[in-house]
Amino acid sequence: MKTFSRLVIGLSLSVLAGCSSHYKPAPPAFHAALNQPYRFDSGDVARVTVFDQSELTAAYPVDKAGYLSMPLIGDVPARGRTSKQLEGEIAARLRDGFVNDPDVTIAVDRYRPFFIMGEVTQGGQYTYVPGMTVQKAIAVSGGFTPRAEQATVDITRQIGNEIVTGRVLTSDPLLPGDTVYVRERWF
Repeated sequence: MKTFSRLVIGLSLSVLAGCSSHYKPAPPAFHAALNQPYRFDSGDVARVTVFDQSELTAAYPVDKAGYLSMPLIGDVPARGRTSKQLEGEIAARLRDGFVNDPDVTIAVDRYRPFFIMGEVTQGGQYTYVPGMTVQKAIAVSGGFTPRAEQATVDITRQIGNEIVTGRVLTSDPLLPGDTVYVRERWF
């Protein structure tokens, strides 16, 4: 009887170990990205204000190649750049023969979407709203299916030039461009 109990316990542990073999905790850089300055990418819309230049002040989308296109100065690389970096680049280009001492500010007018798939009612692409958590994203997508693992999800996020995936709680915050995957529960 003792041997049978040990066998059952051993098999149970090996089954549980097999279930968690794909578990990949979020690396430190994953959460550190939440506290970094926002970096523009394709799908974002930048609100560019050039003071005393109403014809240049507008919302400019960042295209698929990562550029925003403005009158007079043309395409400006935006991918991976912060608002401050873009302000400096645009001001320098405008100063080069177009506007004397330009005063430029940039803010995010609209964030790029996030994506959700897996065990949710309606997977797809959704509008990102500042302060969004995984739980809110799931609510926007119609909620969990009956088979969903509801405690944690996998998020794929671009950090610098790297694509990183990690498992997080549903109370964790999202970033624009994140892909959320809701797994199926085992039992």
